[in-house]
Amino acid sequence: MTPNGAALFALVAIAGALIARDPLGLIVVLAIVLVFALASRRAMWRALAWSGAIVLPLAAFMALVWIGIVGRAPAEIAANLEGSRAAAAAYVALVCLRLFVIAFAIQAVFLHFAGWTPLRFVGGLTLPVTAKKLLALTLSLIDTILQAVDRARTALIAAGIITARHSWRNLRHGWILVQTVWLTVVTIAIGRTRDKWPIEDTLARLDSALAHGAARLSAADLGWTALAVAGAVVALGMR
Repeated sequence: MTPNGAALFALVAIAGALIARDPLGLIVVLAIVLVFALASRRAMWRALAWSGAIVLPLAAFMALVWIGIVGRAPAEIAANLEGSRAAAAAYVALVCLRLFVIAFAIQAVFLHFAGWTPLRFVGGLTLPVTAKKLLALTLSLIDTILQAVDRARTALIAAGIITARHSWRNLRHGWILVQTVWLTVVTIAIGRTRDKWPIEDTLARLDSALAHGAARLSAADLGWTALAVAGAVVALGMR
């Protein structure tokens, strides 16, 4: 499978999740994504756990607002109906399942290219060189964010503002941690773009690294994309 085919499959699967009208349609799309993930022949439990971790905070917040406080679904509010908590729960489940399918579709693509470097994957995409460079540089900032989180957390623990373990102090000073992480990210990013990348001639090196042509779509790419399209059509037709 080529990076182009994997990206195309993910885009179609995400589109299918967005246009699905009910949980049953989303389950169809999810089943196709699960089969796609299994085809990678890699353990997908981490991908499932990562996708679930993305959805759980949203699910808890939406359940508190729509089920606990509002007590009815947005469609019932728009129609000026009395509504019920069961309808609100169905609405929360639909939104959260849709987000889970989208997150897992992206993770399923990563499973197929787990042995590739990000630069090799980006180089295999059919995109203008400028877009490839922008994508590669954006991906490189992920490590910058992780470093910023670690530095900010260590500094605030040393200053006694937060603690290393769960505590009420962490909850009260959580916004300070967010601000510190943001400022650290900005500082590191500016340092890279102003000093590190020019000294290492990063942009010129990326030109040569990403200049090779992308592979054409293979039979496997077309087959998986066709399956994703079929799932999207079925999800759209379900009520």
